[in-house]
Amino acid sequence: MNDRKITKLIRAGNYIAEVDIRLIEDETGWSPYISKEDASRLDEVRLALKAGDLRKAARWARIFSLTPITA
Repeated sequence: MNDRKITKLIRAGNYIAEVDIRLIEDETGWSPYISKEDASRLDEVRLALKAGDLRKAARWARIFSLTPITA
């Protein structure tokens, strides 16, 4: 079983979060997959961004604000 770190992007409104997770690769037909804890972390960050709770989202992610260039 091998695992490697990847960064997932989550967009909600005018914010983007970068969340570091582990991608697990093995010999099963389900490979590659992420752990239950990483899936929960992604969900928590997504829900926190949607609720506007940047402090909570920042516990597990790097948060960026999007600024529109054109209308």
